[in-house]
Amino acid sequence: MTEPSTKDGLAAVLWDMDGTLVDSEKLWDIGLYEAAEWLGGKLSEEQRATLVGSNMDDTSRYLLEVTGRPVTAEAIAETGEWLTKRTAGLFDGALPWRPGAREALVAIRAAGIPSALVTSTERSLTELALNTIGREFFDVTVCGDEVDGLNKPHPRPYQLAAELLGVDPARCVAVEDSPPGAQSAAAAGCVVLVIPNDVPVEAGERRVFRTTLVGVDPAGFAALLD
Repeated sequence: MTEPSTKDGLAAVLWDMDGTLVDSEKLWDIGLYEAAEWLGGKLSEEQRATLVGSNMDDTSRYLLEVTGRPVTAEAIAETGEWLTKRTAGLFDGALPWRPGAREALVAIRAAGIPSALVTSTERSLTELALNTIGREFFDVTVCGDEVDGLNKPHPRPYQLAAELLGVDPARCVAVEDSPPGAQSAAAAGCVVLVIPNDVPVEAGERRVFRTTLVGVDPAGFAALLD
């Protein structure tokens, strides 16, 4: 367990991954559209947008629904396995960073402020992404298949990250790009720095908006708690 930081009251920064740190949603696009075709149907751009921030089981269930396939536990598992394998091939290489994301990670680590990665992506794919992002930036990681089905927008992923770090969620800043992620972090009690990417995020309690992470330093994160 990491000792909480007391710097300006900021206990930790909790980072979403896809679309926030790396622009991997574009790679998910490929896998999702191909999965729909594999199931014998098509996925529209509007339907794809609803899946930003979703976990694998919910995504697989939705793909089955929109392609008119029977939604069974076996079909959900089979679809998830196909999508995981396809996406792993796409993730097995350098992922494009979101503007300012790596610099923000470096600055938070250099300041000695604990960090957690909190993603709806399952562990196997997250480990591939961490080859690009860098495991050294995170004290803990919470993945979509490690929260007993209580995925974003449920608060549990961010609650668990705070518990593992031994910090109060109210003294944490979560960085998110999607509606489910922002809802999850806010419900857990975090202040949410929202950097929209592929889909718009509505304003709400404990949400602060920026267009980019460029120039956001440790003092800037701490100021969000004021």
